[in-house]
Amino acid sequence: MAKLKYVAEFEINASVKMLFPYLSTPSGLSEWFAEKVKVVNTEERIYDIVWDGISHLAKLTALQLNKHVKFVFLPENEADKEDPSYLEFKLVHNDMTETTFLKVIDYSLIDNEADLKELWISLIHSLCELIGAKENHA
Repeated sequence: MAKLKYVAEFEINASVKMLFPYLSTPSGLSEWFAEKVKVVNTEERIYDIVWDGISHLAKLTALQLNKHVKFVFLPENEADKEDPSYLEFKLVHNDMTETTFLKVIDYSLIDNEADLKELWISLIHSLCELIGAKENHA
């Protein structure tokens, strides 16, 4: 099955310091992104992310405080070893306009861009409702 790299930016009326824990911690991600998220191996930074009752293991491969988080999903088959799925969140704050942008990069087996767009708009809407922020899809 082919993979698709989906990239979208969302303008969110919130500070990066407020947003970052919701993108980088198990408790934050569990509130809007997945049914359940927990760290299963602290040393190797392996997370168990549960969607629709199915567990997916991912390694936290990049973490830059208040700026960037990247999770690379552990391979479930031989094809995944060559071309692993991943998810990145990047935060950028413009001091002049006082706006914060969340860039989402989702490289996954979901190969329908319209479905991914709808999914991410819904997820970001849930995140914004949770933190009491206004969002705009850029």
